[in-house]
Amino acid sequence: MIKNNGLKIDDLHSELPIIQGGMGIGISGANLAAAVAEEGAIGVISSVGLCALNTDPNMDNKTASKEIFKKEIRRAKSMTKGILGVNIMVAISDFDELVNIAVNEKVDLIIIGGGLPLKNPVRKLGNIKTKILLKVSSARAANLVFKYWEKNHSNIPDGVVVEGPLAGGHLGFKPDKIDDPQNRLECLIPEVIQAVIPFRNKFKKDIPVIAAGGIYTGADMCKFMKLGANAVKMATRFVATNECDAGNEFKQAYVNCKKEDIGIIQSPVGLPGRVIMNDFTREIVAGARKPFNCPWQCLKNCNYKTAPYCISTALANAKIGNLKEGFVFAGANAYMVDKIISVKELIKNIMQEYNMACSM
Repeated sequence: MIKNNGLKIDDLHSELPIIQGGMGIGISGANLAAAVAEEGAIGVISSVGLCALNTDPNMDNKTASKEIFKKEIRRAKSMTKGILGVNIMVAISDFDELVNIAVNEKVDLIIIGGGLPLKNPVRKLGNIKTKILLKVSSARAANLVFKYWEKNHSNIPDGVVVEGPLAGGHLGFKPDKIDDPQNRLECLIPEVIQAVIPFRNKFKKDIPVIAAGGIYTGADMCKFMKLGANAVKMATRFVATNECDAGNEFKQAYVNCKKEDIGIIQSPVGLPGRVIMNDFTREIVAGARKPFNCPWQCLKNCNYKTAPYCISTALANAKIGNLKEGFVFAGANAYMVDKIISVKELIKNIMQEYNMACSM
């Protein structure tokens, strides 16, 4: 049986080896992150697309992105003494500014994905306690970033999140590689572990490897920890909780969906994304355009002049329950959700499943 020793990231120690995944446009905000942290896991606030939730007509979207992010961090910290993290995408236009805010607000960790952060975002910020986790989809990407940081910044990330192709939202795989057997998370985890071993030895750091993407049950968690992962990151299962920051219609989309409802679309930012298909996504796939005005280019690679729709607006609409003008990102196993429960009950269930699977 694999014992639960929590998750250790240098001097940061989580009671449970679970990181709640960050879900953008306000799905994982202060309420969800704080509730998860209170149960001994790591709660994560997403920084992505918060400007789309701006309701202040006197505040421009760039300012709103920073102010709402800061507010969510402070609100979460007022609700828990547990471990709190944030996720920040390299692809967003205010990446550096949001990293600075997270460090200044003394969050426990930052998960950086959505592109390769060859430029170390914290190298000028001095001796900080905030841990940096790199999110990648291959051993090659992990090795590239670790070598670059070692050579150019004389340091390395504190841990690695390996996200497989069964994740929800934007995927780090080309469409024709999503179903490639070589890209199964079961293959990626051992490869990334081997890639970080030399850096563990050289820097005398643990450098935990966290499995993510399609992990739904405690049995899944046990399987990947038997493969050498130090913890798991789970997002989809946390949507159907009372504390999730999404509206009820968003959560019910998970409860009501069937396996055949989950599909892949092409995002305006040039990446495939896994969603729960609805009328909006079917129209987009058929070539429909949804005209919009772009007040601020929140994603570096979004060509708003040619994009068929604004993904931030679509996801913000879905967050508040307007699914006629938006859609829901979801992992491949979202169809397994059958009810909305509390975070406390969910984590209890996951750990019971884990203990049962690991005792067999």
